[in-house]
Amino acid sequence: MLPYWNGRGLASPKYGNIAIELLINKMIAHRSQRNTMVAKIFGGARMLKEHSDMFDIGNRNIALAFDMLHKEKIKIVAHSTGGTKGRKLFFDTQTGVVLQRLI
Repeated sequence: MLPYWNGRGLASPKYGNIAIELLINKMIAHRSQRNTMVAKIFGGARMLKEHSDMFDIGNRNIALAFDMLHKEKIKIVAHSTGGTKGRKLFFDTQTGVVLQRLI
């Protein structure tokens, strides 16, 4: 996932700012209340060996997620971000429990 849509072409959810907004709006459309929403943030590993900040997409995605959720006043109740290993997540939609395995 890339952090920001550049304004050209289709506003795809492959961009973090579009995906987060779509998810919040879809939850509201399904009768979620914004004031009871909470978030858990996972990911943002540095998967490329490049040392340039331009290629540090993981950290840019992490910052975007924290910033957008803060602006939307959605409480972050857990997070596991950064590092150099990918993550495999198992999410129980009934309980909200997230299990994580580093890969």
